Amino acid sequence: MSDTQKVRVATVQLQPVLDSPDGTVARVLEEIAAVASEGAKLVVFPETAVPYYPYWSFVLPPVAMGRPHLALYEHAPTVPGPVTDAVAAAARQHGIVVVLGVNERDHGTLYNCQLIFDADGRIALKRRKITPTYHERMVWGQGDGSGLHAVDTAVGRIGALACWEHYNPLARYALMADHEAIHCSQFPGSLVGPIFAEQQEVTLRHHALESGCFVVNATSWLDDDQIHSITDDPKLQKGVSGGCYTAIIAPDGSHVVEPLRDGPGRLVADIDLALNTKRKRMMDSVGHYARPELLSLRLDDRCHAPVARDPVAATPDAIDEEPDHGESEPESAHRDAVARSAAG
Repeated sequence: MSDTQKVRVATVQLQPVLDSPDGTVARVLEEIAAVASEGAKLVVFPETAVPYYPYWSFVLPPVAMGRPHLALYEHAPTVPGPVTDAVAAAARQHGIVVVLGVNERDHGTLYNCQLIFDADGRIALKRRKITPTYHERMVWGQGDGSGLHAVDTAVGRIGALACWEHYNPLARYALMADHEAIHCSQFPGSLVGPIFAEQQEVTLRHHALESGCFVVNATSWLDDDQIHSITDDPKLQKGVSGGCYTAIIAPDGSHVVEPLRDGPGRLVADIDLALNTKRKRMMDSVGHYARPELLSLRLDDRCHAPVARDPVAATPDAIDEEPDHGESEPESAHRDAVARSAAG
């Protein structure tokens, strides 16, 4: 895609259906159709929008988390599976790129997973949050670096991170070095209070400036009844409210449209990717402004599995060879390319 192409993008401040996973998926599909009818070619949904973010984990002690945690296991989609099939069909039907957060179930573990569906319905990227934050460590397993790269889509080159991964400067730099043109960020929303929204704004506007790319962010929103269903303690209810900041940010750090900070809704706006070059002409963090001989990033983007099967290990000549940990040639080539890019 040409860097001068203008793209209409959308982001959704979604209200999940906490007592109906199918209901949340139905809302996702409705929003895809709605923004597509307005001409959007990209739509971003919040962190683990399907079936819902585990808000209870922020306000309940570990000893009381068993029942809701098991319910999340029951409702969490597999990838691929019926949920991803439905979203893929919607992306294909409407010719729109969809960035969706899900609680992914992989046998006995849940993962905070980001999915990018290209406009033809293909899953262009599946990545897992590399380090769940604070209370989230009781809910999700850790991801690896295999998804820590940008992907080419119908609207350009996209990268994605979830929530406090944006506080890991090396994770952000990996995507910058892979030349993301649009950064899709996902936060939970309805968490921590207004300070959380303020922190998101500072962090994401800075990333837009530092990376010289557009940032499209999505958060969720809960109403009072949903907050009361999570906890009946008024003091704890403050911990699962506020924190909403759904926004579209230009490479100069400005808001393309006024952000959503309360209530369910959506933003739709036209962006011009030529502005990326305008910003990078002055300051390209992974190009003329980098000093790779002084500072560089080492990235392991292999997919790590608990068992590494080496089919040639039984032969005498291969005893001393290192296993490839299931790494394919394209993955190896991509890792080498990112290393070269990060090193200038």
